[in-house]
Amino acid sequence: MTTPVPVLFIHGLWLHATSWQPWIDLFEAEGYAPSAPGWPGDPDTVQEARDNPESIADHGIDDVVGHFAAIIGRMPVKPVLVGHSFGGLIAQKLLGQDLAAAAVAIDAAQIKGVLPLPLSALRSTLPVFKNPANRHRAVSLTAEQFRFAFGNALPEEESARLYEKWTIPAPGKPLFEAAAANFTPHSPAEVATGNGSRGPLLLMTGSRDHTVPEAVTRATLKQYRHSEAVTDLVEFPDRGHSLTIDSGWRAVADTALDWLRKQAL
Repeated sequence: MTTPVPVLFIHGLWLHATSWQPWIDLFEAEGYAPSAPGWPGDPDTVQEARDNPESIADHGIDDVVGHFAAIIGRMPVKPVLVGHSFGGLIAQKLLGQDLAAAAVAIDAAQIKGVLPLPLSALRSTLPVFKNPANRHRAVSLTAEQFRFAFGNALPEEESARLYEKWTIPAPGKPLFEAAAANFTPHSPAEVATGNGSRGPLLLMTGSRDHTVPEAVTRATLKQYRHSEAVTDLVEFPDRGHSLTIDSGWRAVADTALDWLRKQAL
């Protein structure tokens, strides 16, 4: 009997791991073995995370990469990784370290070497950067801030509903690390983009994303130009940063599944 391909879903900042549940149900129905562990310190539920932000605070990129590398080490075979936002950056790092069979990075946070810094991205992260002490804290978004950063392409009612259902405080440290990446030797936001023997990578971008604008994802693709490994890009017109959790999530998930089949995964 063939072992099902494990799929590891990795959330980004401000969303709880349980926001992947519709994806887990779909991938399981398609014959995969999916799971969505939280980041280090993440409580089991959205409410617990809101009540205990100190458990989430001060975890940086290397902490999260090490956490998921340990999970992968207990798996029978290399998993497929599906990451959103900072989860997409984490997925790329793990893929570059040859720890994954493939990766899908959806609206992935800026890796080292990516230069565009659109104004909308700065505004989306201002709740963290406005206070340097937030590097060691967990920061929450207001409903209005979530609407700009995630729900700008949605009806206001849907954005408000997603905010209430899925948002949790997020550690500020990864954002500070990514912001300083191009000025920091051995930055934790550095990815082995030149690795030609890694598994295939699919980058996805929403054309109306304020937090990780399309220009950032296209600049990320250019970072892989020296690798002979498969690196593909798919754009979703009129979609924002909420594309993994909003009412259009299924089109994004189906695109990922179709791509994985083409990679014989």
